[in-house]
Amino acid sequence: MTFSLVARCARTGMTGVALSSSAVVVASRCAWAAPGVGAVATLHITDPRLGSLGLELLGRGYGAPTVRDALVATAGAEAPWRQLAVVDRTGRTACFTGARCGPVSATAEGRDCASGCNVVANEGVPRAMVAAFEASAPALHLAERLLRALEAGLAAGGEHMEERAAGLKVVDREVWPLVDLRVDWHERPVAELRRIWTGYEPHMASYVARALDPDRAPPIVLAGARRKS
Repeated sequence: MTFSLVARCARTGMTGVALSSSAVVVASRCAWAAPGVGAVATLHITDPRLGSLGLELLGRGYGAPTVRDALVATAGAEAPWRQLAVVDRTGRTACFTGARCGPVSATAEGRDCASGCNVVANEGVPRAMVAAFEASAPALHLAERLLRALEAGLAAGGEHMEERAAGLKVVDREVWPLVDLRVDWHERPVAELRRIWTGYEPHMASYVARALDPDRAPPIVLAGARRKS
């Protein structure tokens, strides 16, 4: 019971995933991305192994449609329970929705993005997410564009049940995620994810600098932080 978007930034080459669900810790099972490779969302009755395999295949240079087909073949008899959304390093996309995915389940593909949604309020949810991503300015950070798409999916009706978890993952050039934010149990998880991103975004580059060149890294002072007495 999830609505999601996988996307690539054509300007920077970053890839990422944004999603929300009534299921707890949805991002730990469903959001997969690797730098210079692409992103995969593994949805519905989730098999996280498909996300790991999807990144491996994308890393070998296979395009999104080929990876989607390979994942469906790997799922075998369980494929009717699975839903997938894939974007590769060039922005090609591919989706799959198995016949046993609960209603309403739908997908939509756009420029550098794809949305997979299941057990949502209506079939317009994935289209709204794609439209919001495409309408966002390319100069914006990919995380911001993904979050706007997630907010659009919620505004279009979101999930059939009340959302309780959300996640935002973006990878850039390094082996670790540039953005990896999660809300695992909250009455308004998408709004809470927005709050966390707003607090993290001004310091994001400083955290990268700490890892790559600590002598030159600026200090990080978080709003509201207090020293212990």
